[in-house]
Amino acid sequence: MSTLRPLYDRVIIKRAKAVETTKGGIIIPTTAQEKATEAEVVAVGKGKLLQDGRILEPSVKKGDKVLIGKYSGSEIKVDGEELVIIKEDEILGVLVNDK
Repeated sequence: MSTLRPLYDRVIIKRAKAVETTKGGIIIPTTAQEKATEAEVVAVGKGKLLQDGRILEPSVKKGDKVLIGKYSGSEIKVDGEELVIIKEDEILGVLVNDK
């Protein structure tokens, strides 16, 4: 399997599966399914390069569950797996599991 390391403030994510049926049990055809806004972080770059040369560390890490816009990032395929490369500042939020 290939390893892909994002540069600077880029993050590689894997979208959650799109909803295939409604709560009432109606099956939604693939062409009508909306892109999932929930995703899991697969890899994170070293951070944003600031003008003074410092690097601002990312606030997400591998394994985090995040929310993103439906059309954010660039879709890629690595070893048959569909992934999205996105800038960290395009991530809307991190899902926190409060127990």
